[in-house]
Amino acid sequence: MKRVIFILFTLFVLSSCSSNEPKPLKLNSDSCDNCKMTISNGKFGAELITEKGRIYKFDDIHCMVKFAKSEATVPAKLFYINDYTQDNTLIPAEKAFYLKGGTISSPMRGNTAAFSTQKEAEQYKTKLNATSSTWDEIYNSFE
Repeated sequence: MKRVIFILFTLFVLSSCSSNEPKPLKLNSDSCDNCKMTISNGKFGAELITEKGRIYKFDDIHCMVKFAKSEATVPAKLFYINDYTQDNTLIPAEKAFYLKGGTISSPMRGNTAAFSTQKEAEQYKTKLNATSSTWDEIYNSFE
C-alpha cells in the first residue's frame, strides 16, 4: 500500500511541474528572453510556454514571435499576451483580438495591442487610429 501511495504522490509531483498556466510578469524585474531588456510595460508583455512547461517572458509580442520562430528555441506549446486594458494580465494569444499601428507604441516597436474581447478592441480602434489584425497574421508576419 505504501508503494502505491508513493507512486501516486510521485506522479502528482511530476505532473504539477509542467503547467500550462502563465506566470505573472514581474514588471521592472523580469527580462525579455529575446532582447534582454527589462520588462516594464504591463500592456505589452508576453509569455511562451514550451511543450515541457518552461516559461519564456517577453516585453513585446514581436519579441515572442521572433523567439518562437528562431532556430535556437524548443517547440512552443502555448502563447500568452498581456491584455491592453488590464495592466499585466495575460490572456491566450490565439483567443485575443488585435490592433496594430496607429498611435500604439510598444517597447520593441511591434506596435500591437491585444484585447480579451472584440468589443474592447473596437472601442480602442478609433482612439488609437489602429487597424484590426489576427494572431495568425501576427505570427506569420515573421519568417
